[in-house]
Amino acid sequence: MSEILLDAAPRKSRELYEKALAAMERDNLDYAMDMFTSALEIEPRLLRARKFLRAAAVKKFKDAKGGAVTHAISSLTGLPGMLGVMSQIKKKPTQALKGAEKLIRKDPLNLTFVNLLAQAAAAAEMPEVAIQTLEIARDHYPKNTALLKTLGRLYIETNQTQEARATYETLNTLRPNDPMIIKALKDTAALDTMRKGGWAEAGSYRDVMKDSKEATILEQESKAVKSDKDIGELITEVQGKVEREPENMNYKRHLADLLSRADRYDEAIAVLTEAHESTGRTDPQIDRALSGLRSKYFEFQVAQLRKAGDTAGAEQKEKEKDTFLLEDATDRVKRYPNDLQYRYDLGLVLFEHDRLNEAIQEFQLSQRNPQRRIRSLYYLAMCFKQKKQLDIAMEQLQKAASELSLMDDTKKDILYEMGTVAEQMGRREEAAKHFKDIYSVDIGYRDVAEKIEKVYSG
Repeated sequence: MSEILLDAAPRKSRELYEKALAAMERDNLDYAMDMFTSALEIEPRLLRARKFLRAAAVKKFKDAKGGAVTHAISSLTGLPGMLGVMSQIKKKPTQALKGAEKLIRKDPLNLTFVNLLAQAAAAAEMPEVAIQTLEIARDHYPKNTALLKTLGRLYIETNQTQEARATYETLNTLRPNDPMIIKALKDTAALDTMRKGGWAEAGSYRDVMKDSKEATILEQESKAVKSDKDIGELITEVQGKVEREPENMNYKRHLADLLSRADRYDEAIAVLTEAHESTGRTDPQIDRALSGLRSKYFEFQVAQLRKAGDTAGAEQKEKEKDTFLLEDATDRVKRYPNDLQYRYDLGLVLFEHDRLNEAIQEFQLSQRNPQRRIRSLYYLAMCFKQKKQLDIAMEQLQKAASELSLMDDTKKDILYEMGTVAEQMGRREEAAKHFKDIYSVDIGYRDVAEKIEKVYSG
């Protein structure tokens, strides 16, 4: 299977991909994974969508503090699915791959699931998918020889001799006396030497990604940083890259991210400020990153003050943060008046400050952004709800619900508000219907179980 580039993918697949990427930037990982999966249903050769699907799953797993116990539980609960995949690999490999994708979404670092997906992908003649998945797993299990052997074999089968050689060099370091590894290393070294002349210099999938936004997201979401020592070493490494290529904004953004992880916010802000000035303050990505970093710094300072028992100082710092967010969002809209994402951001801040009419004005504009349309409609409804204009609020929610097919977290939020607005309008049967729609798929969502019990108790 040959990879298809984004520009050549079907329009619907591209739209779903863009929605997923935007959701991933906002850390709405479940929705992002739903959209990436839908994009792949239409065009399975869109490998970059699968890369981000993996990165999102890994990010969610890390955020949930998953570990060995999680792997054990997922292996147990996923046993029926595993058996189903194994039974289909030879006869229905494409179906087996879909089943393996469901397993790995729940636990992307479970090596049993990873190996099963690699087998299914290879059987479905999609070795690139297998390689992609194994590469991400390798970042977390760099000394797993079984994984490296499989990866090395797939590299050879796909004529990626440079990657194969590097993989077997790693294996040889781990098992210096293994005769099979020694032979494989000699063979791949010979093949690599023969093919060097026409071989691209890219060392990994990160090197061939041209879209800077995508490169940054993958670097941030999939990088495994486990200790202060790891972060310190990475900071030193990236500082060297910045010195060698001072015009590369990706390196500067990555350096600022690492410095913030080390709670070195002043340095991180200085790096991004310098980058912003060097571009003439015309790069909206750096602008957004700088704003986000300053916001995080406020949060860090508040936490430190609370930890020190300075409640008054913490409250004052929170007020300073609120003021900054409003002024910053307003300033960015003035500088980029046609950027509907900034309109949406300003609308959120105004909504949080109860400046409802102004927020409505921004959300009415931002709903024209396909990536922000649903949430803009949702917040329009919230504004009208607070203004007690319930019929207009319901209209916005109905528009949003009609445009969502998947029952994801966003649709649950919308249906829940449709239920609460219907309650306030005295339309109890309609309210119950909306709550039941959520209850049937997610009994743990907010207080929906309690609401349904009240309905059935009379």
